[in-house]
Amino acid sequence: MITVAMITMNEAGVVAKVIRDIKEALPDAEVLIVDSSSDKTPEIAESLGTRVIRQYPPQGYGKAMYLALTSAEGDVVVTLDCDDTYPAYEIPKITNLILNEGYDIIDGSRLKKKPEAMPWINYFANAGFAIIGSILFGVRLTDLHSGMRAYRKTLITELIEKIDPEGAALPVELLLRPLRLRKKMKVVYIDYFERVGESTMKPLESAWWTLKRIFRARFT
Repeated sequence: MITVAMITMNEAGVVAKVIRDIKEALPDAEVLIVDSSSDKTPEIAESLGTRVIRQYPPQGYGKAMYLALTSAEGDVVVTLDCDDTYPAYEIPKITNLILNEGYDIIDGSRLKKKPEAMPWINYFANAGFAIIGSILFGVRLTDLHSGMRAYRKTLITELIEKIDPEGAALPVELLLRPLRLRKKMKVVYIDYFERVGESTMKPLESAWWTLKRIFRARFT
């Protein structure tokens, strides 16, 4: 079974579309949401057959993603942002690489080139962090912050005790620690679309935590 895991906070305007896109791409997938919303997001998701775990009041992205990853029941877990920026139609491709080609983690990279939907400052920051990660880990990396990845569930079980969910930029460590463990990783370039709703990212905080997680994954 495949689990598609998402973190939601007040996504009532888009959650139904994202869930339907997932179901169209992979009808048998378990769709799991860890939700910290004050709007109708969880009710909409549940009405479409999604398993919803409430985490309210909000405890931050890291703790929500940690809960989602540890609660997923599938043999492969796909993470996806619930803002309609990522292509759900790529889910069969990236899960197949794990199920049938022996990979442990697939990174859905947005940065084969600059996406039109990504501001220049975000693009340069992402590219810069990827260069630092590539140098430190000896692997060409392009997108440390992607919200679309596929993980073998046994890898998550192995990783979870090494991951601190406190703080921002958890996807950085979820990509780099498997490389430290010499797991088999593949980059798949994906489309990236204009987000629905306002971003809640805090750029300076995210940058600090990104550097912290890069060096923590490499040296601890």
